[in-house]
Amino acid sequence: MGVLVLLPHAISSVTILNILILTLLYAGLSQAWNILGGYCGQISLGNALYFGIGAYTSTLLLTHLGASPWFGMVVGGTIAAGLALLIGWPLFRLKGHYFVIATIVIAEGALLLFQSWPWVGGTLGIYIPFLGDSWTMLQFQTAKLPFYYVALGYAALLWLVTYTVDGGKLGHYWRAIKDNPEAAQSLGVKIFPTKMQAAALSAFFTGVGGAFYAQFVSYIDPESVMNFQISLLMTLPAVLGGLGTLWGPVVGAAVLIPVSELTRSYIGGSGQGLDLIFYGGLIMVIALLKPEGIVGLWADFTRRRRQARPSLASQKVTP
Repeated sequence: MGVLVLLPHAISSVTILNILILTLLYAGLSQAWNILGGYCGQISLGNALYFGIGAYTSTLLLTHLGASPWFGMVVGGTIAAGLALLIGWPLFRLKGHYFVIATIVIAEGALLLFQSWPWVGGTLGIYIPFLGDSWTMLQFQTAKLPFYYVALGYAALLWLVTYTVDGGKLGHYWRAIKDNPEAAQSLGVKIFPTKMQAAALSAFFTGVGGAFYAQFVSYIDPESVMNFQISLLMTLPAVLGGLGTLWGPVVGAAVLIPVSELTRSYIGGSGQGLDLIFYGGLIMVIALLKPEGIVGLWADFTRRRRQARPSLASQKVTP
């Protein structure tokens, strides 16, 4: 953590600092997605809906009422959590790919709704007026450093929440539901309420991340905060790093987001989608080598080293 706190002071490039901010943001977003998708096994590809709800709620409160974005984060996260409960009520009765498809359909339907809704700016979006450098309003005209520390705090908070839940009773319930719902139910685990808790917690922090992103870019429209690609960018770091693990989303984001941003900058402008092919291929390689992700590969590596030490020590013993 100390390295991350001091890291931006050694970086002079605004581009690299932007990449670090996005990496931390998506580390937190992927950690939030991992709560439902990784631990509970409910794969959702519609989390961009909650991201967009958080972004629009915070922005509308600021532009119409002059409310602080910090307040907007809490309200946006709360509305996103409430929406997740509303959506989860019918959707958690679906299983497997039916659930995945339903999350995509709902998120895409919300995207179309916001594109044709004049009160939220429609396709033109909303510009966030600059009110002067201020921590209260989370606005800084040229400085990127404050956004870095907010993103770092967001990612750290999600890690701590996941760490707390991971070792508690709720974390064990989530894993049991993922591994064998019938067995979990026979042992007294209330599957439906437990899934709803995971969905609400995941959506709340996703909405908070959306509110922060809106302040960071100072402009939002449906395509920039509710696009399907955003849902994928929340999902892929957890898949790449390791589903249902504490460090998987962090490691996955640290690899995927810089690769995604740099390849899009250098080879994405050709219009051939080479950037998508590049990091898509990276995920396929990891998935083939180790479905448990990078964290699984590292665990295997350390286990082999521990197993090799006794044999090496025995070879050195002279008769």
